Amino acid sequence: MKKKLIAMLMLVVMIGALLAGCGKEKGKETGSVSQGESTKKEEKTPPKDENITIKVFSNLPDRKNGQGLVEQMIIDEYMELNKNVTIEVEALDEEAYKTKFKAYAMNGMPDVVSIWGQPSFIDEVLDAGVLAELNETDYNDYKFISGSLEGFKKDGKLYGLPRNSDVMAFYYNQKIFEDNGWKVPATYEELLLLGKTIKEAGMVPVAMDGGDGWPLAILLTDLLLKVNGDCSSIVTPAVAQGNFTSGEMKKTTELLVEAAKSGLFQTGYDSQDYGTAMNLFTNGQAAMFYMGSWETSMARNQDISEEIRNNIRAFTMPVVEGGKGKATDIAAWNGGGYAVSAHSEVKGEAIKFLNFMYQPDKLSKYGWENGVGMSAQDQTEFLSGNETELQMQFMEFLKNATSVSGTPINDCGPSIFKTVIESEIQSVSNGTKSVDEFLTNIGLACK
Repeated sequence: MKKKLIAMLMLVVMIGALLAGCGKEKGKETGSVSQGESTKKEEKTPPKDENITIKVFSNLPDRKNGQGLVEQMIIDEYMELNKNVTIEVEALDEEAYKTKFKAYAMNGMPDVVSIWGQPSFIDEVLDAGVLAELNETDYNDYKFISGSLEGFKKDGKLYGLPRNSDVMAFYYNQKIFEDNGWKVPATYEELLLLGKTIKEAGMVPVAMDGGDGWPLAILLTDLLLKVNGDCSSIVTPAVAQGNFTSGEMKKTTELLVEAAKSGLFQTGYDSQDYGTAMNLFTNGQAAMFYMGSWETSMARNQDISEEIRNNIRAFTMPVVEGGKGKATDIAAWNGGGYAVSAHSEVKGEAIKFLNFMYQPDKLSKYGWENGVGMSAQDQTEFLSGNETELQMQFMEFLKNATSVSGTPINDCGPSIFKTVIESEIQSVSNGTKSVDEFLTNIGLACK
């Protein structure tokens, strides 16, 4: 237990580096937001006996497992403690969520919404003035990891709270590996060779959600870190200048193309979605699954067969021969979170619910106890010794990390850049567009 406690304390220090992101420059934001009246002191909360309905718009449609379960637990607890409050939830998967979020931004937001503290999403949202300002001092005792709030600020004001500290990795079925004598690859070249061996054995090597685009873009980020040793020194000027033709970017893209060409992913990966890819892995048809730490709850998911869930393990992107990145340089960043609508008719109660949600013994504690990734708040005190091996693996990844990628490349530019790169990366990976065309097109999207 002592070793675990030390490990977690080191983890907290490491996660503080995640704010580096892709080098978003302060002082260059445009637009003005005038929601100062929405801070806690100035909010008028309706009388306790008045019936209130809070509408929550969430990107977590599975309410029985993972983060959706944790979110629902807190909602149910809040309603139990506040009998006059009804919380209505609308939950969509991420891509459908983001599409409808844009419609809500134009026509009126629900009271509490899921958001992402990354430039591609939050910059335009803050410029539009649809989120309520929060009183940062309210969260002095909420144990947020140093730097984790930065992506949710504009002009020094806070407009949202982070939920996750995310790490990208290859999940794999330990039993399948052991039964076949397969080893966790130490280099990218070994990963591709392993993929060919697995395919020859009649299995899918890596289940990939290529239909959504963003997992491929994170894979590109992961590879860039291994090629160059850091991401921001390449991505930040590339976005600013609209020029992605550097040698490092070209080599990284070629490595991604090589993976797809070698058959590392399932047939039709570029049109198959998150659920399809995950099912391939959890049904035992794929030996590996490339996804983030938010899926560590697979190890506790009763809908997955016991033999599979008990054997889910993970490894981070292996090193690239000749690259500057170390095995302990990992793709990690602060992920999604929540905010309150600036124009909510029950804004005071909505902020009260948000603050309840983020009390250290709620979202962070319940998430850890249910094996749901890692929080943007210090979870040290919740170590119990009952963690799954998968949880402890991800903790070790962060504890031992020598550097982190920060915000994935697809979220480092304007929203049009995100749209273009997530579309173009499918085309370059499947060979319908050349590497040079891909790099040119994503550069043009920044101009």
